[in-house]
Amino acid sequence: MARNKIFSSPFLTIICLFNLFTSILAASAVLGVDLGTEYIKAALVKPGIPLEIVLTKDSRRKETAAIAFKPQKNPKKGEYPERAYGSDAVALSARFPGDVYPNLKTLLGLSIDNSVVSEWASRRPALKLVADKTRNTAAFLSGAFTSDEEPWTVEEILAMELQSIQKNAESLAGNGSKIKDLVITVPHFYTAEEKRAVQLAADLAGLRVLELVSDGLAVGLNYATSRTFPSITTGGKPEYHMVFDMGAGSTKASVLKFQGRTVKDVGKYNKTIQEVHVLGNGWDRTLGGDALNAVIMDNMIAQFVESPKAQKVSATIDGVKGYGRAASKLWKEAERLRQVLSANTNTQASFEGLYEDVDFKYKISRAEFETMSMSHAARVGVVIQKALDMAELEVTDLDSVILHGGASRTPFVQKELEKIFGNPDKIRTNVNSDEAAVFGAGFRGAGLSPSFRVKEIRAFEVASFRAGIKWTNIYEKPQHQQLWKTTSFLGAEKQYVFKNQKDFSIEFYQHVPSLENFSPGGAEKSTFEITTLNLTESTAVLKEKFGCTDDDINLKLSTRLGYSDGEVAINKLYLDCEVEDVEKPGVVDSMKNMFGFGKKDQVSLADGESSEIAIEGTSTESSSTSTTSTSTKSAKKSKETKDSKKDGKLTKHFEVVPVAYKSTTKGLPELPTAEITRMKERISAFADSDRSRRLREEALNQLEGFTYKARDVLADEAFIAASTEEERASLEAKAKDASEWIYAEGRDATREELKSKLNEMKEIVTPVEKRKEEAAALPAALEELNKVINDAQTFIKSITGQIKNETEAHEQFTASKVAASKATPTPSPSPVDDFVELEEEASETTTAPVEEETMDPPTYKQEDLTLIEQLDEEISIWLAEILPKQKALQATDNPILLVKDVQERAKKLTDAQVDLLMKSMKKPYKSARPTKKKTSKPKKSKKTKINSAAKGKPTINFGEEGENFFKMGENGEMPSEEDIKEFIDKQQRHQAAKDQLVKEAEEKAEAVKKSAEEETTDGDDTVEPVVEREDNRGHDEL
Repeated sequence: MARNKIFSSPFLTIICLFNLFTSILAASAVLGVDLGTEYIKAALVKPGIPLEIVLTKDSRRKETAAIAFKPQKNPKKGEYPERAYGSDAVALSARFPGDVYPNLKTLLGLSIDNSVVSEWASRRPALKLVADKTRNTAAFLSGAFTSDEEPWTVEEILAMELQSIQKNAESLAGNGSKIKDLVITVPHFYTAEEKRAVQLAADLAGLRVLELVSDGLAVGLNYATSRTFPSITTGGKPEYHMVFDMGAGSTKASVLKFQGRTVKDVGKYNKTIQEVHVLGNGWDRTLGGDALNAVIMDNMIAQFVESPKAQKVSATIDGVKGYGRAASKLWKEAERLRQVLSANTNTQASFEGLYEDVDFKYKISRAEFETMSMSHAARVGVVIQKALDMAELEVTDLDSVILHGGASRTPFVQKELEKIFGNPDKIRTNVNSDEAAVFGAGFRGAGLSPSFRVKEIRAFEVASFRAGIKWTNIYEKPQHQQLWKTTSFLGAEKQYVFKNQKDFSIEFYQHVPSLENFSPGGAEKSTFEITTLNLTESTAVLKEKFGCTDDDINLKLSTRLGYSDGEVAINKLYLDCEVEDVEKPGVVDSMKNMFGFGKKDQVSLADGESSEIAIEGTSTESSSTSTTSTSTKSAKKSKETKDSKKDGKLTKHFEVVPVAYKSTTKGLPELPTAEITRMKERISAFADSDRSRRLREEALNQLEGFTYKARDVLADEAFIAASTEEERASLEAKAKDASEWIYAEGRDATREELKSKLNEMKEIVTPVEKRKEEAAALPAALEELNKVINDAQTFIKSITGQIKNETEAHEQFTASKVAASKATPTPSPSPVDDFVELEEEASETTTAPVEEETMDPPTYKQEDLTLIEQLDEEISIWLAEILPKQKALQATDNPILLVKDVQERAKKLTDAQVDLLMKSMKKPYKSARPTKKKTSKPKKSKKTKINSAAKGKPTINFGEEGENFFKMGENGEMPSEEDIKEFIDKQQRHQAAKDQLVKEAEEKAEAVKKSAEEETTDGDDTVEPVVEREDNRGHDEL
């Protein structure tokens, strides 16, 4: 009942719908994130924002994937340092190399003893890399915290970077938008453990991952958004393109097939969609911009060590690499040199006090760089060939090569691609090599969200890794079965049949080949395991209740590759057994059989043929061996069939029993729920600390700014006139003390202490500023109030006069109405119609009754002026009492007559007048003219005259049913032409006489009204004509 009452209110319903609509819009925003090794880019999709790059706070289109913790002098437990993101963090790397964390994507999901992690750590010796106690993955100790602070995992730091991107996106979305959903790009060589690490980072950041899409597919989706490909339904040929992506951390190649297809649409219609298929992938985990930077960095260190000044301080290669500040400077400069060499043939760098206060100058040419990188250039072709081999295509089958990634612009990489593909025209340069992936991710997010309608492009991603299952069979021997190939599409389903009848475990694995020493020797890496819980009991039930045998019972497992992350998902796990049912015949069937009326498909038995029906057994789907029945069992079943047939019809069905199981994550250990909660709380506390720090800085800036303002107001003549000598002296002393305090004790002061200092000065300045403002604005406000009072008094007088005039007009109107009724002439009889015999039926002419002439009641009553008169009197008295007191005050006294009070009373009086005027505006206007007589449409009659309803020339018309007015003769003859002309002439004479009578009546009524109005006007000439003009305006419009 209460709920019904709430929604019965239209106002509450509108509010609820508005809030629901707002929440839907907020929830419909989707973020596409290109998670790169060196840079992170994001694109926002939101109603009103189709697809737009999220800018950083510095208005850059990409954010450096780095974060820094600014060290504190004396860190305290529970306190958090200031964080810096992106380019601000990289700028601190020379000062605080042990607290700047760049390019963390490389470390996701890898154990600390992995060769990739070791190589990454060797380039950043200042960072304190430790093993996470739960998963043995990379974590960091920071000097910005106390020594007992838990290490920061890679996922926690990446979560902070994602939160920074989220905040920038919400600023772009505006209107308090909250963004929670996102699509993230990942390399197609990411294993299940690495993808889980990305999802964990998003979860710690409070975000929901809709899908992890590979870099190559994201670029392909962006490529397909602006293109239409040949439809294979109509015989078109698909297009084959390769996406070559060389970024900072790795090099990848993906072979994509683009095609159109006609599919069924709503109803009987068809539509053509676009499809993007990933056919093959190739990759090199360690070939990228960072590897090329390392080439230059190693060369710089070698030249530095060989320099005479470095030899004097006994500099060594290991010593320089192990010195954090020197390594940070060299790495940063190596990256800059590589980028410069992409456009120039020579460049150089200088270092002051690089190592042991030794300066160093370095020069390098493009030719030297390419010579040092020859081994890296040879690895480009290997990546491309792996992708072609997986796709089972040749280089000549490709239509083009789409470049992506910053390192793909390196000159020797471009030369290597031209050498491989032969034709330079195949290399596409019209695709945005920096933002194609992020736009593709944003488009994919919009397609996954129900809030957007986008071009229909169906994407098909491959697994990239083989996958299968391991278990122990019924003979207690380990068994292995591959279910998916490297080219299996995500979403593919597989079913496998087991003969196990006791609880056991099934282990799922991913085969990761040996690449760049990532997984030495290759390995079947376990991803998760399921263990049955009720298999033994369920098998016993099938045997006891349904008589199933061991050969009849099958355990079936249905799985698929997940779209969102590529991991194996369990669809169903169940036992089934084919059992026989005997369907008893009904009464009708029994009667039919009694009298020999069987089914139509019954046939007579041949001589010597048995009356038994053989039932074929149904085989179940299985990838293992099929079961067969022995002769003994067949004989037994045949006997049972004979016995069952005596009583009824024999049917078969599968009895299915779901099997419960528990799932356990394999590979890297799964974090406990308590640990995840601790991480989220710590990240949240870090955000709260940043917020408190920002508020404290705002309070500090306000305090410092107010000290300067105090100096300015002390020199202002208006401020001096409105303040006392004691107030100015106190303000000057407090401003001086605050200025000195800010740069002494105030450096470590809390926000509350800063606000307290600010309020001490505001307590002096605010009252004085108030006096100054009131003194300046009060004269104008009083002038406006006096004007409103005068207008109100004039208005009261005008309305009073109008009420008097309208009352007298009503009295005169009543008298004139009586006189006019006596002078109204009697209308003459209508002429006789001689053409009545031509009508088909009889009809009667009805005339509407004449409306009685009336006059509207008075617009206003004397009671309507009560509120205005009361307000006018109260305001006048109030002003007369308070104004002398205000004039008696000094300029340094606080005013008792405030501008807001004056304006409030003026508004009340003005609103009362407007409300009274609106009363006459809202009243509908009604003309005082006499209403013309209206006649209904003529009905058919043999005795009544036919009159025209219009003043114009009568024409031969049709009746209500569509037939003409003339009646045909008994023999079907129509009236003659002379009869018709005579009829028309009589009708014209009849109408003219009628119009003359109406005209005379109108003229007499108008004369009476005019006489009454003249008498009313002569009664009082002082009435304000405002209302009269309003009435005239309404009359004219009507």
